[in-house]
Amino acid sequence: MERKPAQQTLMTTTMNRFSVLYMLKGQYHHIGVSTHAEAMSLLQNLSTNTKRVPVGIYDDKTELFEWEPGRQQIYTTGSFEEQGKLADQIITIAQSLRRRDASWQPAGVFRRPSFFA
Repeated sequence: MERKPAQQTLMTTTMNRFSVLYMLKGQYHHIGVSTHAEAMSLLQNLSTNTKRVPVGIYDDKTELFEWEPGRQQIYTTGSFEEQGKLADQIITIAQSLRRRDASWQPAGVFRRPSFFA
């Protein structure tokens, strides 16, 4: 079994630290990016796309989710129980998408899919 150098492992895990979640045809999808600024920009771009519905940004390092502003307002109006349930659901979805895509790529790195796919 070949061991990866620590630097390569660190680069692999930080390369796509953030996942921008969106819905397309009733299914969740994500795009991996390395910085929060890239994620925010992508989320804003998704807001102008009529086919894709932005959901928010998942941070793999902290395992936290940041809702898209419109969804954030809905999220904060819910009870603590509802907020906890929604947060658990969306984080599970984000982690599942990341695991799925990492399993398709060599060295566990997923790449940004085409918007036209």
